[in-house]
Amino acid sequence: MILAMFGVFLAALLIGVPIALSVGLSVVAAMGAADFGDSLYIIPQQILEGIDNVSLLAIPFFILAGNLMNAVGITDRIFNFAEAVAGHFKAGLAQVNVLASMIFAGVNGAAVADCAGLGKIEIGAMKQRGYPPEFAAAVTVASSVIGPLIPPSIGLLVYAYLSQTSVARLFLAGLVPGVLVGLALMATNRIYASLRDFPSNPRASLREVVHTGRLALPAMVAPGFIVVAIVWGFATAHEAGVIACAYALGLGALTGRLRARELWSALSDTVIVTSVIMMIIGFTTVMGWLIAIEQVPQALAASVLAATDDRNVFLLITVVFLVLIGCFIEGVPAKLILVPIFLPIVDRFGIDRVHFGLIVQLALLIGIATPPMGVGLFIVAEIARVPFERVTLATIPFLVPLVLVLLLITFVPEFSLWLPDLVLGPEH
Repeated sequence: MILAMFGVFLAALLIGVPIALSVGLSVVAAMGAADFGDSLYIIPQQILEGIDNVSLLAIPFFILAGNLMNAVGITDRIFNFAEAVAGHFKAGLAQVNVLASMIFAGVNGAAVADCAGLGKIEIGAMKQRGYPPEFAAAVTVASSVIGPLIPPSIGLLVYAYLSQTSVARLFLAGLVPGVLVGLALMATNRIYASLRDFPSNPRASLREVVHTGRLALPAMVAPGFIVVAIVWGFATAHEAGVIACAYALGLGALTGRLRARELWSALSDTVIVTSVIMMIIGFTTVMGWLIAIEQVPQALAASVLAATDDRNVFLLITVVFLVLIGCFIEGVPAKLILVPIFLPIVDRFGIDRVHFGLIVQLALLIGIATPPMGVGLFIVAEIARVPFERVTLATIPFLVPLVLVLLLITFVPEFSLWLPDLVLGPEH
């Protein structure tokens, strides 16, 4: 049954079937292989059970908040401020690209949104200033990895739901790794700048920095409100999402930038994205039910523990596996399928679930910048009007700092756990 399920799932992906339908087809195939063909009514029951969870309410609200922020022109303001601060550095716009992604992370928290929204501005500006288009695309897709690490993050919300861990702890745990990724990419840009003659902007005046900072300030304080509200218990995750939406609407009303067309576009995009995510969650709930019947997590745990009793060896194998999976399957469906399988092993090794969540998040994120199926590579190649192969080759050097940071947070848990332990106290 399990072989039939995963065989159909992979075959459907390879021929280009959308991920949600691929999961659904694999579930139906597994039901047939297990002689449950006359019990297909279980599928809608399990789907409804999977999505009938109040913690999932946060997902559409945070998606809508990000779309509303984009609609009111926050993206342009973030880029302008980042350019005023870092545009005069060597390879200035490459550094601006990374810095803008770090700020934009607190607005949207989705890597694909960073590539598609901020990427259009960043790649266009870099091409205008004489940067090679494939280099501009490579920096953009690599820096988009920062978005889902710094809160709010859709991926971390999904992991919190699956692992029954605190959203507040996960959000705080993502801050330091997110900053580390940003610094590592900026260091890589600096090395590039010493090897190639990239242009840089004139230094912005203090007045210009203050002016652009004032315009970008509403975007920069929004994630602070969200994190403080969740961490200090003023609001749950989904209530904080509602607050973020109200904040974005208020900002649009004050600036006059949110018109009926932009509002409709933000709402329709939110409905579409949320529907796809909920379909995936529903179908993977059925998949999880079938996996539980076959006792796959227990069998895998026994196999891993028989092969090695070394925690670090397990973590290394897991990291390699997750990066490879991330090359083919997007983060949310990959988590929904794999996290329930891995958690029993994680608990047996005594690995903190919050720490493991950051490992899973970053490992799968690297996949969007890795061939052959890295969705981020396809997006930036289209924006830059550059062949996919050239973008892929230009991106390879940027995978090095991403993997180094991944290994760092994997084997030094304090990078993930220090901030949540400091603010919320150690978990017992």
